[in-house]
Amino acid sequence: MTVDQNISSRINLMRLLLICGIVFVHVPYDADASPFVGPDGPFDWLRVYLGESLFRIGVPCLSAISGYLLFQKGYESFDYGRVLSSKSRTVLLPFMLWNFLLILFVLAVQRLGMGIGYFPDLWHAGAWDWLNYAFAFSDYPVNLPLYFLRDLILCILLSPVLVFLVRKAPAMTLGVFFAFAVFPSLDTMIFLKNSILFSFTLGIAVAIHKVDVKMLDRYAPIALAVLLATSFALSLGLLKQGPDYPTGLHVSRNLLAVAGALLVWILSAPLVRTRPGQALARTGTLSFWTFCAHYPLLVVLWMFWNRYADASLYPLFYVGAVLITFGVIFASHQMVKQRIPALYDVLTGSRGKRVKQPIRSHETTASRPASASQETR
Repeated sequence: MTVDQNISSRINLMRLLLICGIVFVHVPYDADASPFVGPDGPFDWLRVYLGESLFRIGVPCLSAISGYLLFQKGYESFDYGRVLSSKSRTVLLPFMLWNFLLILFVLAVQRLGMGIGYFPDLWHAGAWDWLNYAFAFSDYPVNLPLYFLRDLILCILLSPVLVFLVRKAPAMTLGVFFAFAVFPSLDTMIFLKNSILFSFTLGIAVAIHKVDVKMLDRYAPIALAVLLATSFALSLGLLKQGPDYPTGLHVSRNLLAVAGALLVWILSAPLVRTRPGQALARTGTLSFWTFCAHYPLLVVLWMFWNRYADASLYPLFYVGAVLITFGVIFASHQMVKQRIPALYDVLTGSRGKRVKQPIRSHETTASRPASASQETR
């Protein structure tokens, strides 16, 4: 099975949009600026809606895409040894480099008496803490969003087992993994986010069983209405009950995150036919760069804000931090890509070498290779 250019463009578009959404999830705040106790009214709801409800769909959708692309050519052509060799360069190495670069920065600023309380206290951390901070052994790394790459690596290591299960018993396998993804009381013990295991395996199942990923495209208006209505309703409950959500809200949020992956995929069909959608689908490695770089930038901006600004102006920080982060990411991406290409290739896992311009959606043909979609996560 191959991926045609329409699917390739949709995947690239969804990656960038979802990762930009993840930026909103990680905008920092403290107890005084919490949306659950803050005085900012509708703005507090907007923060909960974006960070706690709508954009929680990002990780499950990205996981499903990764599983799908891993087996896009079918089970017979899957070469485990070759996959491990490739992923060590495209996933493991960038994980280590981005995380270690932040560790070096944190060590430096904490040596100067700054950064305590914003980043883990690395100078007084024990051996087990260091295993987690550096390698995400059993907890989150210093560059917190990179837990996704950690769990993705684990999924790749388990991929022969996962593909065997979805070939022999797809419904049972997905049902069990779905329960782990939705119910907070269940724990796989080895994944930091159980939704990644379910979504990755779902992507494998879709590829292996040759499910038509375009069959629901005509329902895009319905998908949009469902996504907006459910995320809106959930955000109201989260704002009222948070930050310590009852079990029912936890389950509801997990359900939306998992089901939302399908809804946003359906929505990508009309979006990719627009001029902005086509332009965003051609941004290539900018999505990966954004994912790896946004968290340190947000925390550093938060450090400076708390040092020099009034806490009552938090809405200004929220908007300004997001805009500055996107601006710095875009500028740094272009600068490193053009001026230090060797470093750029390493930090992006050599993704840029395989990215080609996707063609317009109306030129789609299933017979053409989809180089952009084969860009390894």
